Amino acid sequence: MRRWSFAKGHGTENDFVILLDRDGVLDLGEEEVRFLCDRHAGVGGDGVLRVVLASHVDGGDPHTWFMDYRNADGSIAEMCGNGIRVFARYLLDEGLVSGHELEIATRAGIKPIAVLPDGSVRVGMGEVRLTGEAVEVTVADGRAYDAVGVDVGNPHAVAFVADPAELAALPLWTAPSWTPAEAFPAGVNAEFVAVLGERHVAMRVYERGSGETRSCGTGTVAVAAATHARLGGSSEPAQYRVDVPGGSVEVELGEGQAWLTGPAVIVAHGEVALPGGRRHRTLED
Repeated sequence: MRRWSFAKGHGTENDFVILLDRDGVLDLGEEEVRFLCDRHAGVGGDGVLRVVLASHVDGGDPHTWFMDYRNADGSIAEMCGNGIRVFARYLLDEGLVSGHELEIATRAGIKPIAVLPDGSVRVGMGEVRLTGEAVEVTVADGRAYDAVGVDVGNPHAVAFVADPAELAALPLWTAPSWTPAEAFPAGVNAEFVAVLGERHVAMRVYERGSGETRSCGTGTVAVAAATHARLGGSSEPAQYRVDVPGGSVEVELGEGQAWLTGPAVIVAHGEVALPGGRRHRTLED
């Protein structure tokens, strides 16, 4: 029986199982990820963060840490805005890096990180691009919403609802569908947004590979960018507060770069025994 050491952390209650695998030796497949993220039989989480040196993943810098992010269903994702803040907090807490500024490698490129005096973590998310894709997203009860495609290194479909009460009532227990289907051939993270005030919005999200989560970091950036465009925002830098079920984050939109700032907390360390030869539930089970 395999036994792995792990940590558990969250960013605005988007939670992750963290595995230190400096030299890339862990046999981490879909079954292992599903078990670890299982909230009844495993540790429980929206995803897994494997902490590995970049040289063991993509032949990158042997002194740079790579965030190998897996969704709860075992699928691989390009980027995770809440996850990378938790990843940075773990590196600092474990003494794997020093100082208040660092860079982390991801499948969406190198991301700059700064730890602020209040303990929050600020991440450079790169360029945010509205794709111009006209999409319709439909939720479980048949309600359909016009949405805009947004690329934050991973795909998003952002839809706006009329008021916060409608947002709270949305049935997101199953994945929304979208048309045209070819708009997001690799799946999409679907965000639903209510405007609360000037540069202040609330959102809920259904993440591909994980289901509805308490927060989605790249989703908050996509929502801020879509809201700014919807309200006719200028090209000048702008800051948005985005409320999610698990808390609030700040998104700064600038030319060629967006920044995401929010909390990151490590809540537990432990050891998990991985069973062999069992089938783990998928989101559809």
